[in-house]
This record gives sequence, C-alpha cells and structure tokens, in this order.
Amino acid sequence: MASKAKGSDVKVLKGQEAEDAILQYLKRMNRPFGAVDVAANLKGAVPKATTQKILAALAEKGEIVQKTYGKTSFFVANQASIDAVPADKLTELEAECKTVEDNNNVLAAEVKAITAELSKLKNCPTDEELEAQIASTNQGVTQLTERLIPLRSGAPLISAEELVKIDADWAKWRQEWIRRRKVFMTFWQLATDSLPPQEAETLLEDLGMEFDTTEHKTLEKGPLCAIQGTNARSNLKRKRE
Repeated sequence: MASKAKGSDVKVLKGQEAEDAILQYLKRMNRPFGAVDVAANLKGAVPKATTQKILAALAEKGEIVQKTYGKTSFFVANQASIDAVPADKLTELEAECKTVEDNNNVLAAEVKAITAELSKLKNCPTDEELEAQIASTNQGVTQLTERLIPLRSGAPLISAEELVKIDADWAKWRQEWIRRRKVFMTFWQLATDSLPPQEAETLLEDLGMEFDTTEHKTLEKGPLCAIQGTNARSNLKRKRE
C-alpha cells in the first residue's frame, strides 16, 4: 500500500508500483544511473534502500543491465527491451528537427536585428536632451537674427578698407599701451623697491593708479590679443625683409 513521507507531499511507492516506477524511469531516460541518483531523481517516491534492492532484482530478471565499476554499480535499461523507432518515424522526427532548427535560425536573426536597433535607440538623445538642443539652437538663431537687424534696416556696412584701418589702429595703440606699461613698471619698481608692501599700496592709491585686473589679464590671453600679436610679428618680419 502506498503512503506519504513525513513532512512531504510525495507519494511513497511500494511493491510493484515502486518497481514499475523505477523501470519506467530508466527506460525513459535511457542512460546509466546509480541507486542513489535514481532515488534522488524520483523525489523520494522510493526510499534509497528499496531502490537498491529493486534495481538488483530488475537486473536479475534481465529488465535492466548492471555494470559495476569498483565498489559502485550503475544500472541502465536493457536496450533489447526498448522498442526501436520505425524508419518513417525517424524521418519524420528528423524533418521536424530541421524545421525547428530553421525556425531557431530565423528567430536568432530577428533577435540580432532587434538588439542592434535597441542599441542604436539607446545611443540616441532622450526627449529631454532633444528639447535642450532645440532650445539652444533657437537661442542661437535669435542671436544671429538680432545681428542681422541693422543690416536689414539699411545700416551702412564697414568696408574692407575701414576694417584694415581699424586693425592697424588697434595694433598701433596696443603696442603703445604695452610700451607705456613697461616704462611704468620699470619706474614703479625703482620707486617702491625700498618701500614695504603696505606703503607701496598706499602710494598707488594716492596717485590714483591701479594694476591690471583679472579681466584685463584674461583679455590679454584671449584670441583678440593673440591674433593681433601674430599680425604684429608678421608685419615686423616683413619690414625686416
């Protein structure tokens, strides 16, 4: 009679039911197993000790084949008792297998394409990023449009000759400013060399003078002065030639 193991819902088999369950399992799996593996794979439906006895009995009957390696015995279904698959059934199974493989290949190609598309979408900007880019572009358009307003209203344009004159004046007076600053720094160093820093600052305030601010220094290092400096060096080189 069948019963249930304590603390488990698995039905414990006994007698012929246990023997049939083990035999059917070996035939279905059709591979070697030890007694411990069979009992474990049956989820406790047949106790381990009972499984060992049933396997030995089935081997004596010729239902299964027993192979011993050292102290361990393995049991496998008797291949002679397993029904052979007809040739037409084999052909049908092979065709079915081929169809499944073809379907798998198609699905694999679809997965690859979808994965590539997903990767492409992930690299695209988000809605928030697009909105920020559009806002920045619109701001740039507005600024450029404002710069065009004087031209559209008929304001006179600066000629090429006037631009050349402005550049020349800029280079001339900037060089003059550099020369005068150098002269001032020389005399200031001589005048304040013996003064404490605090008295030198007081003298500077009394004279109403000030050194270059951070903005001035930034302008000197900027592209405007750099371009003019390059032009000045080029003009000096041409004069020497």
